[in-house]
Amino acid sequence: PPTPTAPRPGSPDPAARYRVPVDDEPQRGPDDALVTMVVFSDFQCPFCSRVEPTLAQLRDHYGRDLRVVWMNNPLDFHQNAMPAAEAALEVLAQKGERGFWEYHDLLFDHQQELDRETLESLASGLHVNMGRFQRALDDHTHADEIRAQQGLATRLGARGTPSFFVNGRFISGARPAEQFQELIDEE
Repeated sequence: PPTPTAPRPGSPDPAARYRVPVDDEPQRGPDDALVTMVVFSDFQCPFCSRVEPTLAQLRDHYGRDLRVVWMNNPLDFHQNAMPAAEAALEVLAQKGERGFWEYHDLLFDHQQELDRETLESLASGLHVNMGRFQRALDDHTHADEIRAQQGLATRLGARGTPSFFVNGRFISGARPAEQFQELIDEE
């Protein structure tokens, strides 16, 4: 087996197991799955977009044995990431998890155009209450929840996106499915 490398200073140790509370965050897969993968992601991050097909492949491969939980970690230098995260949480509030994941997929499909007009257009296509949606964006209704998720990522040492915790074990970046499978199979 490859020799483990020491984690970068301030980064999570891949050999350690971290407690990552998931509370009521959006998830794909059952609560009682054998493996829970928490994803800290950013709708404007190109690496986050690149890993989405891999996550779909893993969900197909493991079925009910894998639960994928979404956490927002919009990076400061992605100017549209925070509004997109706020919009996604408002869709979650109005349409539940199913609506959230539909909107999540649309946001990644339109990653290069996440301006306010696009956020509203995509939400309208899901038949959300647009008055409530617009007020949530104007009032930053979900900003505190997003900042709490960002704070959790920072406390765990997951400063970049995408970052993953597989049953509490850290893996960083848009990796090939085989690297995720190795860790999931161990778990």
